[in-house]
Amino acid sequence: MTHTLPPALVVAGTKSGCGKTSVALGLMRALTRRGLTVAAFKAGPDFIDPGHHALASNRASHNLDDWMCGEKGVRDIFARWAAGADAAVIEGVMGLFDGLSATDEAGSTARLAKLLGLPVLLVVDAASMARSAAALTLGYVRFDPGLTFCGVILNNAGSPSHAALLAEALAVALPDVPVWGVLPRRHDIATPSRHLGLVTAEDAPDTAPRLDALADWLEAAIDLPARLAALPRATFPSPSDGLFDTASATQGASIPPHHPRPPHPGGPGGMIPPGGVQGQRPCQESPEGAAPLLAPGGFLSPRPCILAVARDQAFCFYYGENLRRLEAAGLELVPFSPLADTALPPGSDGLYLGGGYPEVHAAALSGNAAMRRAVQDFCRTGRPVYAECGGFMYLLESLTDLDGRPWPMAGVFPAMAAMGPRFAALGYREVTTRAGTLLGPAGTVLRGHEFHYSRLTHAPTGVAAVYGVTGRKGVLDAPEGFVSGGTLGSYVHLHFGSNPDAAVHFAAACAAAR
Repeated sequence: MTHTLPPALVVAGTKSGCGKTSVALGLMRALTRRGLTVAAFKAGPDFIDPGHHALASNRASHNLDDWMCGEKGVRDIFARWAAGADAAVIEGVMGLFDGLSATDEAGSTARLAKLLGLPVLLVVDAASMARSAAALTLGYVRFDPGLTFCGVILNNAGSPSHAALLAEALAVALPDVPVWGVLPRRHDIATPSRHLGLVTAEDAPDTAPRLDALADWLEAAIDLPARLAALPRATFPSPSDGLFDTASATQGASIPPHHPRPPHPGGPGGMIPPGGVQGQRPCQESPEGAAPLLAPGGFLSPRPCILAVARDQAFCFYYGENLRRLEAAGLELVPFSPLADTALPPGSDGLYLGGGYPEVHAAALSGNAAMRRAVQDFCRTGRPVYAECGGFMYLLESLTDLDGRPWPMAGVFPAMAAMGPRFAALGYREVTTRAGTLLGPAGTVLRGHEFHYSRLTHAPTGVAAVYGVTGRKGVLDAPEGFVSGGTLGSYVHLHFGSNPDAAVHFAAACAAAR
């Protein structure tokens, strides 16, 4: 069975910092303001841009990464979440041809565009250039004959006369590639950055006004209805994982992920995670009509198991596909805030602590002693707990900030971490478990990504490290994948699309432990 998808494009840049994210966000917001349903996607493993996409489009944004999920996995994710939308916008990563290799297209935006058969909208930083911008653009357009370009956006024009020069130069040099528009320089609406990338949507209170300003910026220079109408529609096979439903895929993804939720019985604070809106079931990432996957043993429990999901300014890094697969496996995902709540959601059968910025909120996390005790007590029961990166740091004895101040954390693992001025790890990871965990039996293989500035200053003692980890340069020797009772903690963010059985095993562990 096949589905015809909406008009779609890939927003790519000549380099990082050329305005690619600003253009993608402005495009998503402008189309959404016109009443269109926009499916948003991000190339690669990044967590932060999808959070801004979700606010711009009022829908969850999903990562498309063929190293982690494979070619078929990427096509399935795109087809599932683009179906039923009016337009699909994919934000690329780095420069158009930048990826895992200096000699081929692996991991690049160009590779993703060809894999999905979608046209590229190229964003060019034209600051301090005139005709040279045409030469630069010509090189990008002609570099790979396998790519299709739907247009070019020239960014950072210094004046109307500069904009006219740029448009004329491109029209002569590349008459077959339309210039969508020339954007004036606007440093005031750029999204601020910090050590892991852009400031998250959760931590940027002016994100919504900035998104509207970006949409205004684009609409003043581009005839969006005409450009959208000219885009082709792709036909994709329906995903074969049993979770595809065109209508409900659209409905289930309509989520502003960062708005405060009503107080949960377990505490006064919290944030709505991707998939949760007021009046709907929290953490709704999967299609409502999807048949749940059976857990090992061939059955699901009589009532949905409750998986408490940490979701606030400190913990906001989750792959949407992970949440969707956990729900499809029969779990009810209930959000809570380690910053604001004082107890876990009532009836919790498992706990998921994702990544984020615990170092930025270390004082508040440490000051919430009631929640630290609640998490520690839950872990001591032996029920399943999965913590990655920032969530793993929260389960340590302490986290020392850049000023040298140690902040007590939940104390589940007998280890400590300290922040450093430079990143301690960055890159793709393949994990093979050496023992059974809540994600599967020994020998389970998953792929993911690692990026953090903290290091373990005292490694856990008396705790099993069950991950064998391989990076781009081979086997990594540092201990990883720590297990204490039913708790699994690691710096690696795993993508369950790389091994769908992981979500099923997690759900089964929750059912077995209650």
